[in-house]
Amino acid sequence: MFIKILLTIVFLAVTVAIGVYSRKQARSVDGFVLGGRSVGPWLTAFAFGTSYFSAVVFVGYAGQFGWKYGLSSTWIGVGNAVIGSLLAWILLGRRTKLMTQHIESRTMPDFFGTRYDSQGLRVVASVIAFVFLIPYTAGVYKGISTLFEMGFGIPYEYCVIIMAILTAVYVILGGYKATAMNDFVQGIIMLFGIITVIAAVLNTQGGLTEAVSKLATLPADTPTDAPAAAAGSGGFASLWGPDPWNLLGVVVLTSLGTWGLPQMVGKFYSITDEQAIHRGTVISTIFAFVVAGGCYFLGGFGRLFGTPPTLPNGRLDFDAIVPSMLETLPDILIALVVLLVLSASMSTLASLVLTSSSTMTLDLIYRDKKSLPGEVEEGSIDDLVAEKIERRKVVVMRVLIVFFIVISLMIALNPPTFIAQLMGISWGALAGAFLAPFMLGLYWRGVTTASVWACFVWGVGLTVVNMLVGNPINPINCGAIAMVGGFVVVLIASLFTPKMSRERVNQIFECYK
Repeated sequence: MFIKILLTIVFLAVTVAIGVYSRKQARSVDGFVLGGRSVGPWLTAFAFGTSYFSAVVFVGYAGQFGWKYGLSSTWIGVGNAVIGSLLAWILLGRRTKLMTQHIESRTMPDFFGTRYDSQGLRVVASVIAFVFLIPYTAGVYKGISTLFEMGFGIPYEYCVIIMAILTAVYVILGGYKATAMNDFVQGIIMLFGIITVIAAVLNTQGGLTEAVSKLATLPADTPTDAPAAAAGSGGFASLWGPDPWNLLGVVVLTSLGTWGLPQMVGKFYSITDEQAIHRGTVISTIFAFVVAGGCYFLGGFGRLFGTPPTLPNGRLDFDAIVPSMLETLPDILIALVVLLVLSASMSTLASLVLTSSSTMTLDLIYRDKKSLPGEVEEGSIDDLVAEKIERRKVVVMRVLIVFFIVISLMIALNPPTFIAQLMGISWGALAGAFLAPFMLGLYWRGVTTASVWACFVWGVGLTVVNMLVGNPINPINCGAIAMVGGFVVVLIASLFTPKMSRERVNQIFECYK
């Protein structure tokens, strides 16, 4: 216990110290939200990876999908690395950096408002982002607190509150630069931790070969556990697993979803230059292969550690699977696991609360009408007044960080469902609404303002209606359908709705010449 407490205190002290160190760079809006658009490839790549993978993946997804699909759940991690990281950087990195800098966009709702010349889109997008980032944040709190309860014996409620306070402190102090620097430290811990933990867990089962052999002998014990295809032995150790189609839905949601999430795409806004994007692509992809692939590979052996406890409704408590796998490890390794999940979760929480507060401040409270390069600005103000307004915006963002954390805490203290379902609802609505109009808006001049409205209605509407009628479509699969369907909605609606001004669109796309 002394070792666990000591390592945790050192880690948290370093985290807060980085926040204090970075506070001088967080006085302006650009400094607080984007780190002055001068964050290098290593910091950006690690910020992308650590925001991507949190306790939601390590505790929630690895446990639930490892139990359902066995070793084939590793394909989710591979998809995260190839689609969620590699292709995201290749297809979105350069174009996002150039266009958002050209139109002076600081947030994703700001991008929609300026790219499609609609303040209404900007306002609605900011509300969607704020509302649907909350369940994801609550899922992260639940994941880290469940593991802390196992490692330290501290009641779940206290863990949630402590994590919330610590995250708020270093984000409020240092903004994005503090978050990125902490992400680098936390990413190193995650890389080292996941490799060590996998080796230790497999060793308890007699090594990799023995563990796979044991897994191959296990049949599915109930129809709800896994489909009938796994009723024979070997399904959980096979290449594609017992249920490849539902596995594909998880791969799509968790991989393609990053392309339309404000807290992920925002990393491309702040990177220094195009050369840094090339290096960041390689670093981020390797990071994802190790961390995401490792998490799901580990979760695939969950059935070897017994059946998890049941909830009051009689369903298995999937969120308890990974903690139960780790209970038998030596104290020093449990301390490492706690730091691993703490690192992953705090980096994601920091990214979420910073994205939410900046979106509400810049796109809902202070909605400045910006001019495109070459256009004449009206009603310009002197430098002194502008500086005061900038400082006021930073203060408002810091207040909203506290507000957002409090709302997320209220959900986390009484979570309505499993971690994986919380994430499915959040990612489904956000990426279902944002992914298609954002990505197509970087490449295609023919996207219309009306088609963006249609996609917002599609993504949010499908997710909310499915939730209200009792989730007839699994929230995971519903999210995947929302994302892919968004492209169809935007393409069809753009063909039959009024086009934007050709002159304005040409001005926006000048950044690629």
